[in-house]
Amino acid sequence: MITYIGKKIVYAALTLWGVISVIFLLFQVLPGDPAQMMLGQNESEEQLQIIREKYGFDQSLATQYGYYLNDLSPISVHANNKSHYTALSTGKYDAIALFKTNSFTCVVKRPYLRESFQKNNKQVGQVIAETLPNTIVLAFSAISIALLLGVFLGILSALRKDSWIDQSIQVLSTVGMSVPSFFSAIIFAWLFGFVLHNYTGLNTTGSLYELDDFGEANQLQLKNLILPALVLGIRPLAVVIQLMRNSLLDVLSQDYIRTAKAKGLNTYQIVWRHALKNAMNPVVTAISGWFASMLAGAVFVEYIFGWNGLGKEIVDALNTLDLPIIMGAVIVIACMFMLINILVDVIYAYLDPKIRTN
Repeated sequence: MITYIGKKIVYAALTLWGVISVIFLLFQVLPGDPAQMMLGQNESEEQLQIIREKYGFDQSLATQYGYYLNDLSPISVHANNKSHYTALSTGKYDAIALFKTNSFTCVVKRPYLRESFQKNNKQVGQVIAETLPNTIVLAFSAISIALLLGVFLGILSALRKDSWIDQSIQVLSTVGMSVPSFFSAIIFAWLFGFVLHNYTGLNTTGSLYELDDFGEANQLQLKNLILPALVLGIRPLAVVIQLMRNSLLDVLSQDYIRTAKAKGLNTYQIVWRHALKNAMNPVVTAISGWFASMLAGAVFVEYIFGWNGLGKEIVDALNTLDLPIIMGAVIVIACMFMLINILVDVIYAYLDPKIRTN
C-alpha cells in the first residue's frame, strides 16, 4: 500500500508542475503590462520601471518562470544580492534558513502566491484563505446531499426495478443531469428566494457570514447555504442515482448473492452486508471527480447567489484582470483536485485490493 501511495504522490507532483507551467505561460502571452495593471492609469514611467525591477517583470521569460517556481516551492533558493527580485528580500513572507553561502540562502517556507494587482497589494494567499473555506463548505454540503439521497434513491430504484418508482426516479435523474447549474441557480433563486420568500424565508443572495444590522459583527447564516447547496448537488445527485442503480443491479446478479439468498438472508441483509460495499466502488470514484470539479463549477452558482467563496472571487478577478488571484486560485484548485484523487484512489484500493497489485 505504501508503494502504491508513493507512486500516486509522484504522479500528482508531476501533474501539478505541468499545471503550474501551463498557467504561467498562458497568462504571460496575454496582452498588457503587469506593472501597469498593478499601478493603474496614473503611473509614471519611472514608477513602472521600479515595479518591473522589483517583481522581475523586466527579466526574460525563463527567469520569470524560475522566480515563480521559486516562490511556490516550499524549499527555495534566494540570492543574497538585494538588487535582484526575491520575495524573501522584499519581505513578503517569513522563512526559516536551512543553510547560507556567500551568494545565496536556501530556506523553507509556505508557498508564496504573490500579491493582488487590485486589492492594495493584498497577498493572494490571504485572499484565498478568506474565501476558500466558504467554497469548501458549499461543496461538502452539495456532495453530502448528492451522496446521501443518491445512494438511497439508487438502491430504491434497483430494488424496485421497472416499477413506477424506478421510472419516476430515472426521469428525475435524467432531468437533473441535463439542466446546467447556472440555469438551475437562476430558477431556484427566483422561485424559492423571491416568489416563495414569505413561505421559505430564503433569500435570493447571501453568504455564510453576513454583517448584523449594526454592521459590527459577522453572523452565521446557515439558511443561505440551502439553495446553493441544492443547486450544486443536483447534477452529482443524478449521476450517483444512475451509478448506484446500475452497479447494485450488476452485483445482485452475482453468484455469491444467489448463495446468500439460498441461505435465507432477507433483502436488507443481502444489500447491507454483501452487495453495498462492492456496488459503492464506481460511486466513490464518481464522487471524487464531482467534488473536485465542484470547486471549479461553483463559480457560476456562487456568483448568482452572491456566495462569498473562491468561485465568486475568480469572477471578480477576471473582470478586473487580477492575474495573480486567478493564477493562485487555479493552482489551489488543482492541488485540491489531486489530493482528493489520491485519497479516493486509496479508498478505492481498500475496497478492491486487486487494484493495488495492478
